[in-house]
Amino acid sequence: MSFFHLPDYPTAFWVTAAFVMILTGLGKSGFGSGIGALATPLLALTIPVTDAAALLLPLLIIMDWFTVPHYYREHRFDSFHLRILLFSSIIGIAVGAFFFNTLSHNERIMKIGIGALALIFVLLQVGRSLIFGALSDHRPPPWVGWLMGSLGGFTSTIAHAGGPPVTIYLVPQNLPRDRFVGTTALLFAGINLIKLIPYYFLGLIRVGNLSTILLLAPLAFVGVRLGIWLNQRFTNLWFNRFIYAFLFLTGVQLVTGINLLTLLWPGTW
Repeated sequence: MSFFHLPDYPTAFWVTAAFVMILTGLGKSGFGSGIGALATPLLALTIPVTDAAALLLPLLIIMDWFTVPHYYREHRFDSFHLRILLFSSIIGIAVGAFFFNTLSHNERIMKIGIGALALIFVLLQVGRSLIFGALSDHRPPPWVGWLMGSLGGFTSTIAHAGGPPVTIYLVPQNLPRDRFVGTTALLFAGINLIKLIPYYFLGLIRVGNLSTILLLAPLAFVGVRLGIWLNQRFTNLWFNRFIYAFLFLTGVQLVTGINLLTLLWPGTW
């Protein structure tokens, strides 16, 4: 029975977690964007960083389970780029696990680090059009894939935020949209499964999270199905603008320690 005892999290956590589940599932299955960069920083506003990371990994794997069959069955992915990014991510996962183990006992440093990553990814997004404009006729060679895959594995281990580095390599490859989304979906399904190994040894696979995972899993399913439906109906432009604006706000809060959302919902945070 203790497995199904809900933790004593604040109301703000449950509101935030519901929002994150739907939005992450939507982005993972429908847009292939770096929306995972938002999940850990946003949850870290309401619970410790290590708790947020530990809770999110099983939920991300559940989303992968809902998402991957849709793209795998019809071979909507690029196996060449997938292999490069997946194999190189193992290097980053190993380095990320070392850093996580070293810094996880200092909550303030962890929050500043997660917030800084969030702000860096926003800057990458702002400069992305310039980068991709310069590379419009140039497809990055495999060594760039190894570099970005390693960086993606590192940031994914630290904050489930491997999307932006991977995007820097994949977008200039000019893959069809469904193959781009399918490649990122299969890639992070593999990365998340590999991350179970270091997360287990770091003590982040927690039976006590089972009740919370079961409660939030249906929202993950809703987000995934909504993303698949929206994939051919909406462009990434405004979706990504919303995500990165929110990510910037979250990063500022984590770095400064000032919760700006109290201006919108006083007393809730």
